[in-house]
Amino acid sequence: MAAYKDLVGQKITKVTSNPGEPKTGQMWYNSTTGSLKGLGILEAWASASPLNTARFSLAGAGTQTAALGFGGKEPSVSNKTEEYNGSGWSNGGNLGTAVYILGGAGSQTAGLGFGGYRPGNTNATEEYDGSSWTSGGAMGTARRSLMGAGIQTAALGAGGNSTTTNVNITEEYNGSSWTSGGTMGTGRAELGGSGLQTAALAVGAGSPNAQVEEYDGSSWTSGGALNTGRSIATATGPQTANLAFGPSADCEAYDGTSWTAKPDMGTSRGSMGGGMQSPNTASIGFGGSPGAKADTEEFTSSTNTITAAAWASGGALSTKRYAVGGTGTQTAGLAVGGTTFPITFVNATEEYGGASWTAGGNYPTTTSATGLSGTQTAAVATGGFQPGAVATTCTYDGSSWTALSSPADLNQARAQIGQSMDGTQTASIVAGGVGPGGTPFYNNSETWDGSSWTATPTISTARGNAALVGTTSAAAIAGGYTPSQIKSIEIWNGSSWTTSPATLIENNVGLARAGSAYTSSLFSGGYDGSSNLTRSQGFDGTTVSTRPSISTARRELGGCGTDSAALIFGGVPPSGIPGTTTATEEFTGETETANIADFTTS
Repeated sequence: MAAYKDLVGQKITKVTSNPGEPKTGQMWYNSTTGSLKGLGILEAWASASPLNTARFSLAGAGTQTAALGFGGKEPSVSNKTEEYNGSGWSNGGNLGTAVYILGGAGSQTAGLGFGGYRPGNTNATEEYDGSSWTSGGAMGTARRSLMGAGIQTAALGAGGNSTTTNVNITEEYNGSSWTSGGTMGTGRAELGGSGLQTAALAVGAGSPNAQVEEYDGSSWTSGGALNTGRSIATATGPQTANLAFGPSADCEAYDGTSWTAKPDMGTSRGSMGGGMQSPNTASIGFGGSPGAKADTEEFTSSTNTITAAAWASGGALSTKRYAVGGTGTQTAGLAVGGTTFPITFVNATEEYGGASWTAGGNYPTTTSATGLSGTQTAAVATGGFQPGAVATTCTYDGSSWTALSSPADLNQARAQIGQSMDGTQTASIVAGGVGPGGTPFYNNSETWDGSSWTATPTISTARGNAALVGTTSAAAIAGGYTPSQIKSIEIWNGSSWTTSPATLIENNVGLARAGSAYTSSLFSGGYDGSSNLTRSQGFDGTTVSTRPSISTARRELGGCGTDSAALIFGGVPPSGIPGTTTATEEFTGETETANIADFTTS
């Protein structure tokens, strides 16, 4: 009998506690528990950040950490493109023409879309370079509901529906033109497909079908049948390591010979896009039907347990309020002032300890829409409504507030002020705000040095109730009202403001902010001009992308923490100001830990 070391090159080590960072293949005997342990394989689907735009019958390309979704129906036909970076979706360049039930292939930076319905079947091809689409060579046969595989310069399109007939036609793309390939064994549409031009896989059909065919670059042959007949299914991965899923929640993996059942998806749906180059150990599915969906799920087969990012309920505020100031961390947060119903300004300060809020020292005056920076034990607040817009500045030491003398006043009295999330009690920046009656809108920017405010260059767009993250040398202000909702972002480099090419996903005012720097910002909730939002979105200094949604749509809420450990609280729910809430939610970013399993000596 071979020893374990002979088999895997590592010996079994006797330890008194589990290793902090075990390695794949490592086994150990825990003498404290008397058990043999090692890394176990864990397979699961997990919810991920949603698409910006819900839709179905879209095409997909790329991988789990660099996916591309394009086209589809919203229910109107869509030309939108979105890019996934492993954390969230951001908008890419639009297709030249809106289209759905199209074929897709390639990667996030070299994508390919072909065929589909506009309405009317099309033979058009478009190529994506990571920012924009351009026309490619036309297919020989116009068709919809076809499968795609391969890369941009060596793609495959097979099957589909041409007019009223399901076809067995295969075409191969070389980066400029399509040529005929080997015909499929059966004409079929609404099939899934993935792989390479020379090693592709086609699964299912419009009438739920277990048929599988494999392509070798010249001809199709029968492969191992699916365990479950599928229509409008999604397939990802290479020919010998494929994952098929939808329209039911169940999914299965292919090893080149047979299919094996894998854990179910969280939501049953078909007509999804997928990361077609993803292996069956790390896949992604997004969008789908019935109804246009924005859901994204990731499949992982790993020795590590991956916990998806998510919001969870936290301890409720003691006082219902909106327009509440917030700063600090998820486990040491600070909520200051705000407005309750009937409309009354409050002076209540509350401190969060990671599970519940407790009363802190009251603010010197009743206040609402106050700017706030610093920590739970060393904060600075300025401006706000008391009830008119004021210029006063106050500091907090963890137990009581001190109103500073007039030399510490803002140069411009204002409320609904944007103040740096990760500023300190002695170094903060503010920008924007509104006057006593909610107007005018200000573009003033000022920095605080612990004793006085200094006027700095103005932001380009005057705005109130915006979100500001950053420091006196590097900050960003996003969204706001002026006098309608806006989505622009401006960046401060320590000497001037410039408008970022990136914007929030939609116009947004009264959103919460969190971040350890403006290049790792999180914005949540808000109001787009017609409804409150559940949207969360991250900003990395260059790109805005989605994050898991908060549970209840609300605006004018407080926020603090980082983009991986955030806190939101209070605000106005969909029912309006009479429903002003005490609700608190905590955000935890994605985590990954070793999945330690027990083994027997056999």
